Amino acid sequence: MYRFLLSRQWVLLALLALVLIPVMVELGFWQLHRHQHRVAQNGLIAENLEAAPVHVTELTSPGHTVPRSDYWRRVTATGTYDTEQEVVVRRRTNSDDRVGFHVLTPLVLDDGRVLLVNRGWVPTAADQQAFPDVPAPEKGEVTVTGRLMADQTTDASGIRDLKGLPPRQTMLISSEQQAKTLGKEVLGGYVELVEPRPKDGGPELIGAPDKGSIGPHMAYAVQWWLFAAAVPVGWVILVRRELKDRRQRAAAESEPTPAAA
Repeated sequence: MYRFLLSRQWVLLALLALVLIPVMVELGFWQLHRHQHRVAQNGLIAENLEAAPVHVTELTSPGHTVPRSDYWRRVTATGTYDTEQEVVVRRRTNSDDRVGFHVLTPLVLDDGRVLLVNRGWVPTAADQQAFPDVPAPEKGEVTVTGRLMADQTTDASGIRDLKGLPPRQTMLISSEQQAKTLGKEVLGGYVELVEPRPKDGGPELIGAPDKGSIGPHMAYAVQWWLFAAAVPVGWVILVRRELKDRRQRAAAESEPTPAAA
């Protein structure tokens, strides 16, 4: 009665099941790894945001690549803003998902080295090729506190640092690129400004990263594994149903035909 399993239809169905099971199991582990990564990142964010601020030169230096373990660490620095070398970063959104610019201003430290400070978001000008109206920062020496971030790259962000952009506009924040432009030593990475807060009408500060939500990845992982478990169960149900139908047809065919009156 089970010879039907050797038919082309059932062989293909069995092969499909054998392919789907490992694929679904792997998708479940992929979602599990995303869950674990999110949990670890939330822990890192919370730990670094709560850590006491340190001087920026304790964590970075010219040519230094900021490691992930130092992302969002609060740092302090004292210097003078160089607004003449200020640039804006294109295609950045604010908390309301409006597209505008991030304002990147060099902070010249006492030793002559430069720290790049992302002072926040400003709206786009009517002419996107024009430099936007950027409120000036405090004049003279200022002490800033901010979150340390790594240089932005095309590989990590997916954003291409296109050439031929309007003057004083860029697509990515790169300390190496700005060092070439400024002709000075620039500390690796950059800082998202937290304090001092800008005056009314100043750039909109960048909000702290979300450290609460872990997303639905664990639920998705369980779903994929349930789907994987359901495949062999479903296959067995289909086989039993087909076997039952064949037996009923065989029984019906074996019944004697009533004699004609």
